[in-house]
Amino acid sequence: MPAPKALSTTSPKPANNPRPKFASVSSDDDDEFIRSKILLLGLRRSGKTSIQQVLFDDLNPKQAFFVEPTMKLTKHKVDSFIPLEIWDCPGTVTIESLGVPLSLFTTIIFVIDIQDSYHHPIARLIDFTVTAYQENPDVNLEIFVHKAEALSEDFRADSFRHIQARLIEELADLPPLSFNASSPGSPTRTLLTEPSDDPVQIPYSFHLTSVYDHSLQESFARVFTRILSPGSLPYLEELLNSFTTTSSSKKTFLFDTKAKFFVATDNSPVDVDMLRSCCDYVHMLNQFGDLYKSAIASPLNHPRRVEHPDPPTSPTSQPSYLAEAPVKSLTTQSPQSLSAEVSRSPTPTYTGASNLGPSQASSSNGSDIRSRSSTNAVSVSANGTDTTSAEPSRRRAMFHPSSAVNLTPFLTLVYHAVTPRLALLALLPTNVWESKRGLVEYNIVYFREGVQEIYDVEQESRRRKKLRTPDPPHQPPKSTARK
Repeated sequence: MPAPKALSTTSPKPANNPRPKFASVSSDDDDEFIRSKILLLGLRRSGKTSIQQVLFDDLNPKQAFFVEPTMKLTKHKVDSFIPLEIWDCPGTVTIESLGVPLSLFTTIIFVIDIQDSYHHPIARLIDFTVTAYQENPDVNLEIFVHKAEALSEDFRADSFRHIQARLIEELADLPPLSFNASSPGSPTRTLLTEPSDDPVQIPYSFHLTSVYDHSLQESFARVFTRILSPGSLPYLEELLNSFTTTSSSKKTFLFDTKAKFFVATDNSPVDVDMLRSCCDYVHMLNQFGDLYKSAIASPLNHPRRVEHPDPPTSPTSQPSYLAEAPVKSLTTQSPQSLSAEVSRSPTPTYTGASNLGPSQASSSNGSDIRSRSSTNAVSVSANGTDTTSAEPSRRRAMFHPSSAVNLTPFLTLVYHAVTPRLALLALLPTNVWESKRGLVEYNIVYFREGVQEIYDVEQESRRRKKLRTPDPPHQPPKSTARK
């Protein structure tokens, strides 16, 4: 391995030579909300594009070797629990050629090939890290030491430690950093006689990743939770902790089913084996999910679809399924009575129950009728007339698939869809799932409603930020007329 070279600090740029910028700094012009931007950096053939395609484009890891190198900046939009925009940069990109301030990005992921000589990638990493931290001290700096499958376990651990030690040494050799308080968002880097900030204290995280195992999904899940932590993450964790306690779950995840990483989890430690089982199960369901469709959500010519005539509406009569007594809270009823009341159907949702007649509705899911979702879908006024609320039609027509598998004779993995992209995965004792399935599914209905409410608040907040964000200043084209 060649001897590492010393890094030279970069002198401040002259004030009359500003950084070149794109015509439009933000690429959210076509979106109705603001997206969290992730900058994906690294040298050529380090594995940046394969990471993005394996995670979000469902690329077979065996085909990652044949992915063409990135020659120009590419932006990928991902609609997970929060909207993301991933900037996949070529290996030759620099701070000047990027054209936008690094403060624009919520997270910067730098990919290092574990097989290559690491002194050149670390030099590039130091340059981007220091500049990004000066422009935005709240930026998440993530370092993916990639292609870990190429080395044996012992050499892999040694190389991982050497890269971390090398980065710490290079940060220790840097001069103190300063921030320009007069113009926030455009700090400068200067040499001071009194230190203002120690470069060694720049926060960053190391991840050992590979596209051939679940380390990539686990590492990106950590990155995603850091993006989510200032906003919705505490509320999601509170929901997961509540469900874990009331349902006697061993471990609970809220999964992104397309990218196969967890968005949030409860406060118990994450077991790698459990996480791998969840990832494999979600992958299997993605492969075979198209074989199973909902008869209610299917087209009109579906052979299993049965059309029910609408019941006659009377201003004085109230449907039987709305006249039932409401279910009490979990704290005021015993689990045995709840388990007997709630249906044992694997999908306790309100998929079209409001359009069924009294006879059909009475045989549908009990948890649908008693949940707040059905109360929002159809409400009854004091004089007995039905009033339909403005609940989005996508929720009433949403098909929530579910499944369960026994991992061991004593442990069951339960899957319940929450949104078209999110799902709840819970590891339950088998005896709890078999004896109190109705109670567990009753809790899942309320968990789903809570996640959907948090999701709506998150989207509405981003829409309002989008409306308050001023458009970038328009730069008129230069005149080509000769003097």
